[in-house]
Amino acid sequence: MFFFNYLSRNFALFIVLCMSASLAHAKAIELKTIAFTVSDLDRSVAFYEQAMRFKKVSEQIIVNHDFDYVTGVFGSRVRSAELQLGNEKIQLNQYLSASGKAIPIDSRSNDLWFQHFAVVVSDMDKAFAQLQRVAVTGISSAPQTISASNVGAAGIKAYKFKDPDGHPLELLYFPAGKGRPTWQGHTDQLFLGIDHTAITVADTARSIAFYQDILGFTVAGGGLNTGATQEQLDNVFGAVVRITGLRPQSAQSVGLEFLQYLTPSGGRPAPNDIQSNDLQHVHIVLQVDNINQLTEELTKKHVAFISPQALAVKELQCNQCLMVKDPDGHAVLLVDQ
Repeated sequence: MFFFNYLSRNFALFIVLCMSASLAHAKAIELKTIAFTVSDLDRSVAFYEQAMRFKKVSEQIIVNHDFDYVTGVFGSRVRSAELQLGNEKIQLNQYLSASGKAIPIDSRSNDLWFQHFAVVVSDMDKAFAQLQRVAVTGISSAPQTISASNVGAAGIKAYKFKDPDGHPLELLYFPAGKGRPTWQGHTDQLFLGIDHTAITVADTARSIAFYQDILGFTVAGGGLNTGATQEQLDNVFGAVVRITGLRPQSAQSVGLEFLQYLTPSGGRPAPNDIQSNDLQHVHIVLQVDNINQLTEELTKKHVAFISPQALAVKELQCNQCLMVKDPDGHAVLLVDQ
């Protein structure tokens, strides 16, 4: 969750330096969707519809050699559904053949494979009550409210929990004057849309070098979160988290957030053998403006490729698609439409 506990002088200088290092021609146009692998599509669709009032807008079976090349799983047969909430979408993929591994049961927020997305609500108490009716597994002990001492985030409420496969999720409530204007003024809807997706990173500067200097995101700000509220929110004792928010070119796009846990130490790295059919697999779909030029830059920077080359995949609605890994192993599907 992107809120400010305090913004130190050194961190402010760090952000300025990172912003000045960005490329002259940004490539990240829009974060179009968040995709993840599920074990039972019907169960997952029902969960997202009942728990947060997503609506399924499409479903397809994917059997395509080029899709296999892009995702790195061969001989696959995938049942895929697209769900929408407000203006934002998620994609759920069930591998009917070549199914993968489950999420480790002891997965924690400071493990480097951690990734969630934040759903904005108009009333946290009502939204939390709705989740209790579908018996979700909580990460947070209860919804947390940022205190008045944190002026930048005072009154923001958050709650973290898991879907049936163990994917972490977050609810966010923004009081008047907080968050993007698009989240204000809704009284007839409870669940409004997706604000951002957050990933745990080992080194903020290294991740900025990838997402800003190569992919073309812009650093929007950052801060350091600590104290009892953060501990209860993450269910991590002694949590001290450096948070950095980034934006693509589109002002209406879902944002990206880094979570670097300064303490506790011991967050595990993502296994090198995570495959797209594993339930740990999550990827963002990022629209870029010149995938051929970007591929050259990624190659020069020795970025890990999941796809051997960019390919057209009609089921992914892209003229060219290329999947890569960021420095911590989080997957990014680059699309040129």
